[in-house]
This record gives sequence, C-alpha cells and structure tokens, in this order.
Amino acid sequence: MTDVITARRSLYDDDHEALRETVRAFVDKHAVPHADRWRQEGRVDRWLFREAARAGILGFSIPEEYGGAGVGDFRFNAVIGEEFSRHPVSDGMAGISLSNDIVIPYFTDLTDEEQRARWLPGIAAGDLVVAVAMTEPGTGSDLAGIATTAVRDGEEYVVNGSKVFISNGQNADLVVTAVRTGPDRHRGISLLVVESDRPGFSRGRNLEKVGLHAQDTSELFFSDVRVPAANLLGAEGSGFKALMRNLPQERISIAAGAVSSMEGVLERTVAYVKERKAFGQAIGSFQNTRFQLADMVTTARVGRAYVDDLLGRHSRGELSAVDAAAAKFWATERYVDIVGRCLQLHGAYGYMLEYRIAHDYLDSRISTIYGGTTEIMKEIVGRDLGL
Repeated sequence: MTDVITARRSLYDDDHEALRETVRAFVDKHAVPHADRWRQEGRVDRWLFREAARAGILGFSIPEEYGGAGVGDFRFNAVIGEEFSRHPVSDGMAGISLSNDIVIPYFTDLTDEEQRARWLPGIAAGDLVVAVAMTEPGTGSDLAGIATTAVRDGEEYVVNGSKVFISNGQNADLVVTAVRTGPDRHRGISLLVVESDRPGFSRGRNLEKVGLHAQDTSELFFSDVRVPAANLLGAEGSGFKALMRNLPQERISIAAGAVSSMEGVLERTVAYVKERKAFGQAIGSFQNTRFQLADMVTTARVGRAYVDDLLGRHSRGELSAVDAAAAKFWATERYVDIVGRCLQLHGAYGYMLEYRIAHDYLDSRISTIYGGTTEIMKEIVGRDLGL
C-alpha cells in the first residue's frame, strides 16, 4: 500500500511485516489465477485451505503440537486479514479469515484435550474446513432466540433444525453449531461440533448474494442428526456465553478489514483518476476529485489510527465489547460510503463488472450487516452510555 493512502503505523514489528509479504505472495500465486472462476462457481477450491496451511497463514493460533504456529498475538491475524481485504480478490480469501479469526478460537479455547487431539491437526493442515452456525431463518441478530434443538439420548445428542447465511457452509467439514438444550433463552444454549458426514446433516443452497460471490454461504439442515456427547464444547448451557466471548474479536476483525478495504479501494481509485481523461485532462486534476479524495483519504487515515489502537488493546487482552461494537459500525459505515463515492469517480465504468470498483461496491454492503448490524452495534454503545 502506498504511503499516500496509509497513515504511518507503529502497531507492527519486523516479524509482522515479514508475514505481510508472505500473505501478498500467497494471494498473487494461489488466488489471482482462479478469482474469476471462483466468483462464477460461488466457492473457492478446498485446496486453498491446504495451501494456506502450508504457507503458514491458516491456524496461526493453533498450538505447535497440533500443527499450528502456536502464536497468540492477534496482530498476526490482523496482518493476514488486512492483506486479504485490500487485495482485489478479497472475496476469495474471506473463508480463511473467517476460519482464523472467528471459528478456530472455538476449537482452541473451548475444547478439552481429547477434542484438540481429534480436530486441531486436521484444521491446522487445512484438511478440515470449519464453520460456525448461529443464524437461523427466524432469528437474525437475536442469538438467544435460536430454535435448533439438541436432545440428549444416552451418549449422543439428536439435533433437529436449520441454519442460514453460514459462511464456509458448502466446504465445511466441522460445523460449530449453536443448539438449544434447555428452555432458558440464554442458559439453554449449547455448542456442538457437527461433522458434515453425519446422517441427517445436509447442505441446502449455496445462496446467491449481492456480493462476495466467491465466498460460499449456505443453508444447513439437521434432521435427527446423532452427534456424540463428546462433541459438546464446554459445559451444556454455556453456549451463549461462549458466543458472546468471541464476538469482540469477530467485530474488531471486521472493522480492521473494512479499513484495509477502504485503503485498497482508494489506492486503486487514485491510480484510475490519474489515468482517466475527460475534457482533455486527467479527472484527478479537477478540484472536485481532489476534494473528494482528500476527504476520503483523511477518513481512512483516521480509521487506521482508531482501529490500530483497538487492535493493540486486543492483543493485550484489553478490548471491550463496547469498543469492538463501536469500531465495527463506524468502520463499516465509512467503508460503504467511500466505496460509493469512489465508484462515482469512475463514472459509467464504475458500473461495469469488468472494473474492480463494481465488485468492491457489491462486496462492501454486507459489512454493515454481518457480525451484528449497525443498529445492534449502536444499541450496545448507547446502552453503555446509560441510555
């Protein structure tokens, strides 16, 4: 990224920057040649996860004895997410960031020794693709309202219900599934790992979305799926607390990705307006273009400083749920705004799918919705004010 766009940073050291170069080389080698096909097919090839593991950018936090790097410094995750987000083929890389930042923590933090030995080596090698299934057709952001049930029957649970909008759903081998094991809205929720080859488990449609076309997003169905009680994560009834515990990391990850995406969009737009001519001169030479880009670049720099501060706090274990929610809604709303304005600077070409800005426009819109909508994030911040 050029210094013209990106503010000077102090968050990372040489090891983080070395990883950044590895990630850039990985995307150029393994993702760019397949990006168009993945968008058309609606999913990436499963080998991408194995290649990411070989490159050392999948399962960074998995302990070394299970095949991971054993590094708990989230700044390494952030570097990976940043480079994926700023790249023009970011939609194809979303599944790896999802695994690193959102799903793998369930397998490292909530598992017992037997579960870690059973699952982590395959995850670390990229042989087992992971997903988390929370959202249901009638619940949306209301996680306490889930209706998918898991009834204990001896040494097994019998699972019935459905999930929707599940990222990595088509490729996943292991699905961390939020289930209802009791009537209490919060203490009645548990987490079960459901293997995709269990009888009664089925994948529905690979959903057609507005954007992120290379990221598979699925319906999942559970019809009398018998799951060993040994697949329970933590104690029965502790699922809601576990979900809430992981949300701040998910939200700061989304916020960091949004800022990196802003920077990538702005970098590409600055290059475009220097080359594109109208009325005999580059459109970047018009005052309106300069003013628009000055405003947007300043917003991105402010966002970078803000989110870097929170990433530093998170790496020290100091990030609050309120701060993560605030960063998530602020960064994603700014991202959506900036993409729209950059598309305008491309004129009619910005509306053509052969130009990356059109895909940026489509991909950006979900960022204010997934991981908790802007409205829910503002509610969290507002309540913290005593309102």
